[in-house]
Amino acid sequence: MVMNEIKQRLNKIKAQIRQAEAQEKREIESVKLLAVSKTKPAADIALAYQAGQRHFGESYLQEALAKQTELAAFDISWHFIGPIQSNKTKAIARHFSWVHSVERLKIAKRLSEQRPSYLPDLNLLLQVNISVEATKSGVLLAELPQLIQAVNSLPKIRLRGVMAIPEPAVAYEDQRKPYRGLYQAVTQLAMPELNEFSFGMTADLKAAIAEGSTIVRIGSAIFGARKYQEKA
Repeated sequence: MVMNEIKQRLNKIKAQIRQAEAQEKREIESVKLLAVSKTKPAADIALAYQAGQRHFGESYLQEALAKQTELAAFDISWHFIGPIQSNKTKAIARHFSWVHSVERLKIAKRLSEQRPSYLPDLNLLLQVNISVEATKSGVLLAELPQLIQAVNSLPKIRLRGVMAIPEPAVAYEDQRKPYRGLYQAVTQLAMPELNEFSFGMTADLKAAIAEGSTIVRIGSAIFGARKYQEKA
């Protein structure tokens, strides 16, 4: 992919975000764009970086570590957004600034224990299964307050909020409803430090921003369609 194409795609997505912010009377630039770069080469990430993008999301650990090595000269904020097995927590704790996909206290504890003291606290989001899908990861909404209380006391991590991937919906109101319930549940906890909501992808970006999203995760609309292979 060439520089101009990625830059144009980034500008188009950013314009959609700014438009949605304005329509919802949100503060302009209150929503962060996370470029989901999983399965994409380091060269594409470099082009997006040169076009002004700084936050990138990865799901496959070994692939991400290779890209981080190749792009070490760039001041990138790396977000881990994939499922987390126990044997991967040490590398994630050492090589990422944000983790969006924590659903168990065990994983949060390992990230806390394995975060190096010389690094800033690791920004953590708890993944919530808001559509109660058997195939989806995440803590159930009813169990979220207990998990928040337990994770919030851990050292070397900073609990920032929640992430969700609801069941796909076509109608705008159906897209908004799951996000609304989760946003209200978190705000009712009266914990102002939990102010990050990783909601929304290309198809439901507008609905997510309408319901409080502060981070939208956009991949193929920036980098093109993904080609999946078996990864670690």
